[in-house]
Amino acid sequence: MKLDSDSDLEEILSRPTPLSLRAARELSGDLLVLGMGGKMGPSLVRLARRSLDEAGRRDVRVIGVSRFSSGGLREELERDRIETIACDLLDPAARARLPSAPSVLFMLGHKFSAGEGPERYWAVNVLLPALLAEQFQQSKIVCFSTGNVYPFSTADEPLPTEETPTSPIGEYAVTALGRERMVQWASKQNGTPACLLRLNYAVEPRYGVLVDIAQKILAREPIDLTTPLVNIIWQGYANAVAIAAFSQCTSPAAILNLTGLETLRVRELATELGKRLGIEPTFREPAGIKSLLSDASRCHQLFGAPELTTADLLDMTCQWLRHGGRTLGKPTKFQVQDGKF
Repeated sequence: MKLDSDSDLEEILSRPTPLSLRAARELSGDLLVLGMGGKMGPSLVRLARRSLDEAGRRDVRVIGVSRFSSGGLREELERDRIETIACDLLDPAARARLPSAPSVLFMLGHKFSAGEGPERYWAVNVLLPALLAEQFQQSKIVCFSTGNVYPFSTADEPLPTEETPTSPIGEYAVTALGRERMVQWASKQNGTPACLLRLNYAVEPRYGVLVDIAQKILAREPIDLTTPLVNIIWQGYANAVAIAAFSQCTSPAAILNLTGLETLRVRELATELGKRLGIEPTFREPAGIKSLLSDASRCHQLFGAPELTTADLLDMTCQWLRHGGRTLGKPTKFQVQDGKF
């Protein structure tokens, strides 16, 4: 596949698939995407727009809401027939001006980072979902969450399913669970159909676990094996599932794990990436025992398999980095086990 520029990559990420077309045909009217200025949001709204158009539903609006603090994105999206609203969702007056829509997708969320106080992140991760779930109680709500709400697993035990009791480690994971609880509360109290998507880890050639490992190899730095196993999922599939998940919204809120079915060894991923990059990887020993994993069987039973395999994702990542493709500079920190990001 042609993969020479950001526009090539965005075209692939937003290319309609059988799943996204089915979701577009089933969508209950306009789609409002809140907090879509992050890593996944731009390609997700493009996928929704293209899928709706191809499904013959050009009249259905796709509306992206973000602060749009980085230059150029808003104009690019509007050229792609995506309506945009610049909005600080923490501003009550701005929030009140948002249009209603039958389908509302929550993409808002932050990890903590050094030098920043936690108060804003609690507000974004917990307070805002509560306020927005109340505001959009007449809509269907799909809300992104994270697999960080689960306990860590070892290689010889069953992976967490949607029924596994949560056990968040660290303040970020606690606020992620808080976000879920607020949506669950609103769903129960108001009868709002909702679905929580527990995602880990979406990948594409500009960021993700594979990029993190490949950049270490290119820099001749040892690969940290503290977390020896990972699940990954092609971001294009994760985007399509997010749109399709409106068909799973219920009250009380449904929960759906969103990741790949394979449990992958970091050592083996590094070895495969090293072969493609022509560099022998080195490792920081000893390897750890526990990893953040989840079982996404239910998701794959509902929506089918991703269109790209792990081998495809390895190839794409190396092709992109070999040709000097830009990265987003947002490491996943998948090796972290104390919850301090």
